[in-house]
Amino acid sequence: MTDIFEERRRGLEEEYFRRKDKESLERLREAIREEAQQHGAEPVTMACPRCTGKLHSQVYDEVNIDRCDTCGGVWLDAGELEQIIGEESGPGRWFRALWPGRTSEK
Repeated sequence: MTDIFEERRRGLEEEYFRRKDKESLERLREAIREEAQQHGAEPVTMACPRCTGKLHSQVYDEVNIDRCDTCGGVWLDAGELEQIIGEESGPGRWFRALWPGRTSEK
């Protein structure tokens, strides 16, 4: 008879700790979101490969790049360098550089 009560007690205890873990994770996620909003950026994606800083996503010429908040290093994903080079050599680049938002040509 005591085995049934012992199993029930363990089950309730496990459920309690699962609930507490879930609440802690939600609070942590909310704190990360608030910190990212304060910095005006998206949440931190990963650690910088060069230093101990964190990488933040930024948009440069309609390409998402990752920039370190400590060393200022810029990290590109596959294909992003080709996109930037294509934008640099495309027709109308000088117009966009001199008058941003004034041309619809790419």
